[in-house]
Amino acid sequence: MSALKLVITILQLLCGLAIIVAVLFQSGKSAGLSGAIGGVADSFLAKNKAKTLDAKLARATKWVGAVFLILTLILLIMG
Repeated sequence: MSALKLVITILQLLCGLAIIVAVLFQSGKSAGLSGAIGGVADSFLAKNKAKTLDAKLARATKWVGAVFLILTLILLIMG
């Protein structure tokens, strides 16, 4: 295994672990029965959702997932 392939494999492993941690720290998306009846979309929290920790974790999950996918494709091409 070449040094570059080893470095990319280690980066892929770290990205995979980061995705797992980010997904586990996110709260559930369902608001339950009260959210379905009351309409969560009109609440103050829904308007400021982009600033919450869950929104930051969701954004981080997307970016790290994209990096993971790119690293996987690079390893596939190299192998």
